[in-house]
Amino acid sequence: MTRKTRAIAGAGALTVAGALILSGCGGSGFDDSSGDTQGGLTSSDDALDILIGSSGEAETKAVEDAVAAWSADSGVEAKVSVANDLAQQLSQGFAAGSPPDLFYLSTDAIAGYAGNGSLVAYGDELANKDDFYPSLVENFTVDGDFYCAPKDFSTLALIINTDLWEAAGLTEADVPTTWDELAAVSKTLTTDGRAGLAFGAEYQRVGTFMAQAGGGMVVDGQAAANSPENVEALEYVKSHLEDGTFAYAADVGAGWGGEAFGKQLAAMVIEGNWIGGAMSADYPDVNYLVAELPAGPAGQGTLQFTNCWGMAADSPNQQAALDLVEYLTSTEQQLAFSEAFGPMPSITSAADAWTQANPDLAAFLTGADYAQFPPNQEGAADVVSDFNAQLESLKTGDPQQILDSVQANLEAVVG
Repeated sequence: MTRKTRAIAGAGALTVAGALILSGCGGSGFDDSSGDTQGGLTSSDDALDILIGSSGEAETKAVEDAVAAWSADSGVEAKVSVANDLAQQLSQGFAAGSPPDLFYLSTDAIAGYAGNGSLVAYGDELANKDDFYPSLVENFTVDGDFYCAPKDFSTLALIINTDLWEAAGLTEADVPTTWDELAAVSKTLTTDGRAGLAFGAEYQRVGTFMAQAGGGMVVDGQAAANSPENVEALEYVKSHLEDGTFAYAADVGAGWGGEAFGKQLAAMVIEGNWIGGAMSADYPDVNYLVAELPAGPAGQGTLQFTNCWGMAADSPNQQAALDLVEYLTSTEQQLAFSEAFGPMPSITSAADAWTQANPDLAAFLTGADYAQFPPNQEGAADVVSDFNAQLESLKTGDPQQILDSVQANLEAVVG
């Protein structure tokens, strides 16, 4: 992370992985005859296979090193494999009856795999289960069962180009804390060829405004896509897409918000803490600060994204897998992962140390207190994909009609 950033943590209030192709081949649960059981988990001398979807060399090396250290200490052989297509390879492994013991599992995939018996709900067996952020536990709870340990997480915040900010005559006192203030500074920062604020044409960014308006895709277990709060949020976004002060990243010639920001096609973007790596590697001369997203009519709101360590019901050595998960999600190891490749620890005991090590990024962690997560019901990923396609035409579309369509699709999934 570049030290050119400055934090304003008090300034106001992995697109989720695609749905996995679920096989009908469930696991054998807790009574696998291939080994003994301890506390309901199978135990054997079998080696562990771990499958991850890596963001790059840094993450791969960090996970491999951590697993190797645990293996040397425990005496249990363990191998890490990096998937080229995690969703496909995981689905194929379950279909063939030979899934990995542990694997990265996304929030939009857990309900399907839990429903067909492929997973072990081991969350309550974790010695550190009470240390995880409650909202992350909720991410991976299906029908009341806490299935798997959140491995880390990210939130969204407002990223501001400080050079463009100062050139426009703005100061730290102008960092927006409300929608009106965001609209005002976006207008000030908008020039020919540069938007004041840019973000992806997707629920995984636009959804922050829905949260700030008091809405969300699912509220109290019910589909709520076309609520008045969500309509208000989309109308706000639409009005500023129309006046040119907001823009989608694609509309300014960028593949995502980070590219729009790095190329200075936008003075501000809504992005997650992964942007730090991209800025350091590709745009090291761009100075920026990270602030919390402005509050909307209902207060502060952002979105969070996470994966867990899924455990296969067919694993013959679930007890060792549990021990490995506890090691990988410990305070020390999560802080090491954060330093190596940037995610935020999923446990509260690491919060102070992480903030001290990353003061420029403190706004991301603060957002955990009020973050929403995308719907995790089986089939919800398809609903979000359709929503994203409709959001691409929001500038000329009707927010109410768009959300009515999403509501109909979501009701079929959530009820």
